[in-house]
Amino acid sequence: MMINILAAGAAPAGAGANPYGFWEALQQGGVIAWTVFSILAFMSIVSFYIMFTKLFEQQKVMNQAKRVRQGFWTSPSLREGAAKLDKNSAYRQIVDDGLAAQDQHTQLTDPVEAHDWLHGSLARSEATINSKLGGGLAFLATVGSVAPFIGLFGTVIGIYRALIKIGAAGQASIDAVAGPVGEALIMTALGLAVAVPAVLAYNWLQRRNKSIAEDLAAFSNDVLGFLASGGAVRPMSAMRKAPAAPAKPAATTTTPRA
Repeated sequence: MMINILAAGAAPAGAGANPYGFWEALQQGGVIAWTVFSILAFMSIVSFYIMFTKLFEQQKVMNQAKRVRQGFWTSPSLREGAAKLDKNSAYRQIVDDGLAAQDQHTQLTDPVEAHDWLHGSLARSEATINSKLGGGLAFLATVGSVAPFIGLFGTVIGIYRALIKIGAAGQASIDAVAGPVGEALIMTALGLAVAVPAVLAYNWLQRRNKSIAEDLAAFSNDVLGFLASGGAVRPMSAMRKAPAAPAKPAATTTTPRA
């Protein structure tokens, strides 16, 4: 008796369940649907991981640039200025590479202009930093361009399965095609949901990288000018912030009394 009552109570709930939900559509799609879903889920997870890690790296370099503008060029020498920066700072790496290149120039057996040698060394250091900041962005670009086509592949398979069911049933009934068509639309939506954030993140991070690269290039040029002039050439912003030297008191002359 109790079993009959429970069965009667469970029947309406089962009858009211949605047979065309997301997970139901994946189960109807079989291995192909689950494979497409797994690939898109993997792309989405890695894309967001790259997005947040690159954002953290960029913000770290931007904060380093603020510290450089605040007090680096007020130091009497590059070595003392570098000591004020973080050990893993991108700007300190440029300074250290410039100082190392200056020391190595005296050891060259083939005569090379000091300016060309320093410029090449600083440019190489700057390119290394930019390359590190750009790591992972190619994956975002790939996801943005490939994810819609992967979703489209799932869509094509879903439509194909719908047509097979229509042909087997002999008529285009809603209950026969709703599952495969729903699966096809879900795959299209998933592909777009994965691709759009990846494209937006790629463009945004690229723009921030461009701004950082401009700051690094300006700093590298200032370091080159400092090294090539023996410390006489500094950025104009640093010259304006430097305290003015106190004026010497005018010498007073006294006339001897008769």
